[in-house]
Amino acid sequence: MAESKPTHEQAQLQLQLYDLRREAKIRQARDWFFQNYFVDNIEDANRIAPPGSQEGTYAMMVVSYWEQACALLNHGLLHEQLFFETSGEFYGAWDRIKPIVPAVREKFHMKNWLGNVEKAASRFEKWMEKESPGALEAMRQWTQQMRAAKAAQATAAKAASAN
Repeated sequence: MAESKPTHEQAQLQLQLYDLRREAKIRQARDWFFQNYFVDNIEDANRIAPPGSQEGTYAMMVVSYWEQACALLNHGLLHEQLFFETSGEFYGAWDRIKPIVPAVREKFHMKNWLGNVEKAASRFEKWMEKESPGALEAMRQWTQQMRAAKAAQATAAKAASAN
């Protein structure tokens, strides 16, 4: 199926979303999130980004930004191919938060929490496998390397402070 050409309005809205990402506070939150948010479960999330903390605020800023952007995408207000070609960061955020989504949905009785990101991510995975086979796996391996480096730094800092 051939994708239609993006409309001027879709392009404008996408540029507006990009401008929002450039705002100082969300940029700071995104930087923190991608450098620090490595979780396997809700306990990790509460330790790394406790509710009410600066880190918790940063995590929620990032995921709520992408939830809103993906809602616009899922409702047809953004052009899907253009969004996928230029906004892959949403998938990186999804991949980081995905391990805790079922627990958050259950705990807070919010069955659709991050549902827009989840739906867009599912389509993005299929699109990426077609456009760039193996790219998502390479991204996950890189993320694991970042996570291992972060853990090694924490271990070294803990050992240094014990001396």
